[in-house]
Amino acid sequence: MEFLNSISGYALGLLGAGIAAFMAGIGSAKGTGIAGEAGAGLVSEDPSKFGKAMILQVIPGTQGLYGFVIWFLAYSKLAAVGDAVTVAQGMQVLAACLPIGFGGLLSGIAQGKVAAASINILAKKPDDWSKGMILCITVEFYAILSLLASFMMLNAIAL
Repeated sequence: MEFLNSISGYALGLLGAGIAAFMAGIGSAKGTGIAGEAGAGLVSEDPSKFGKAMILQVIPGTQGLYGFVIWFLAYSKLAAVGDAVTVAQGMQVLAACLPIGFGGLLSGIAQGKVAAASINILAKKPDDWSKGMILCITVEFYAILSLLASFMMLNAIAL
């Protein structure tokens, strides 16, 4: 406990905010990269499918946006109080940021894999590419749940 008392609550809260943005951003970067590789392969064979492949590649990028939203909310809440944040409050902010951090990381990567598979649908059956979109949206639901969990937890913290 002495170690935690040597760290300010403000720093712990900032750590949580950073984790939200950083981990969700990594998930989006990895996911869009996976889908982008599949899209590049398809577009090299059929450039007319670029628009639809691009849409599928962008979908895993939303997790990074969700992480940034939570970072912004956490940072705004902390900045309003400054050094008056207690260690307990800082730990609460840190804990509130974890759902979107981990949820964004894991769902961004998973969604990138689903988007890559959906690009294969686009390659083989162009008229059925919307089915791939629905598969991607299923993964998105869990990213949204992570966002909502972090949002509700942050709003419940009184600073």
